[in-house]
Amino acid sequence: MNREEKLLNLISQFKELGIDKQIDYDKFYLYSLITHSTAIEGSTITEIENQLLFDEGISAKGRTMTEQLMNLDLKAAYEQCIIYAKNHEDVSIDMLKKLSSIVMKNTGTSFSTALGDFSSSNGDLRLLNVMAGVGGRSYMNYSKVPIKLEELCKSINHRRKELSKLSIFEAYRLSFDAHFQLVTIHPWADGNGRMSRLLMNQLQFEFNIIPSNINKDSKAEYIETLIATRERGDMDLFYNFMFDEHIKNLEQMIHNYQTSLESDNVYYTNKVKESDGLNDGLNDGLNDGLNDGLKLSERSKTIISIIKDKPSITVDEIAKALNLSKPTTERELALLKSQNIIQRQGSKKTGTWKINL
Repeated sequence: MNREEKLLNLISQFKELGIDKQIDYDKFYLYSLITHSTAIEGSTITEIENQLLFDEGISAKGRTMTEQLMNLDLKAAYEQCIIYAKNHEDVSIDMLKKLSSIVMKNTGTSFSTALGDFSSSNGDLRLLNVMAGVGGRSYMNYSKVPIKLEELCKSINHRRKELSKLSIFEAYRLSFDAHFQLVTIHPWADGNGRMSRLLMNQLQFEFNIIPSNINKDSKAEYIETLIATRERGDMDLFYNFMFDEHIKNLEQMIHNYQTSLESDNVYYTNKVKESDGLNDGLNDGLNDGLNDGLKLSERSKTIISIIKDKPSITVDEIAKALNLSKPTTERELALLKSQNIIQRQGSKKTGTWKINL
């Protein structure tokens, strides 16, 4: 099976399992994209720490303010790029400068050169030459950046409009091309890596395909592949790495999801055996009146029994009691609420649950 067949097969399996339909999937996958992108640039903040930082405003202990601002700024940039993607806006130099100004808002630097002052915090294009690491090759001369960037934008927009005639595989190739070309042009004094991955994901959001996440553990191979592709002029090197990385991540997500389901089934089988009497009563109740004929999973029955014992229980407490993740617990509760079996009265912390049986 070649890469294209393997990728399409995994995407099909991913969607059949409904992984992308889980509650808060989009949010937590976005947090993963942000965490790994900043990790490649040196951030040590974990996905869980970013979740607390983004959702609760809780700072990560032992992490620098620069790291936290880097992640917060990239989150804001992703939120803006998603708007661009949904509106199918053409890629332009102004758009890229706007996104760069968000990425570098709180961690950018001001520069003074013979040609004038510029700031990476404002998204300004560089007015100086830069090198790729210690002893590395120089990127293109700064004077060529505006022209090359304009050419890239025109190329991306032309290919975007042709994508209806192409495959998902070709959509990924375009996003990978945009990624590689932007980081090769290196338009800014800083933030080029984050911007290149951001543009790649923006195009993938627009094409409605699963966004590519470059895992921080693949950082060395990723950088080596970028260098080798540039030096040899062989885009297949970068394509192959990116497709293999995406395939690996999809396989891991599918494996994790299936393992979670298997673990849940074992847990709930044991849990239901412990509460047969209560569940029998619930079944009798569910077969009456409005809920006649409604079939509930053993997981749902167990959640109802927990709520019946403690109406004031919180989502976090339910998740802990059942050894589930919070997103999975929220998904189950949302299903029960949509069936009008339960409802929440009051706030998340001080409210209570009502069982409509």
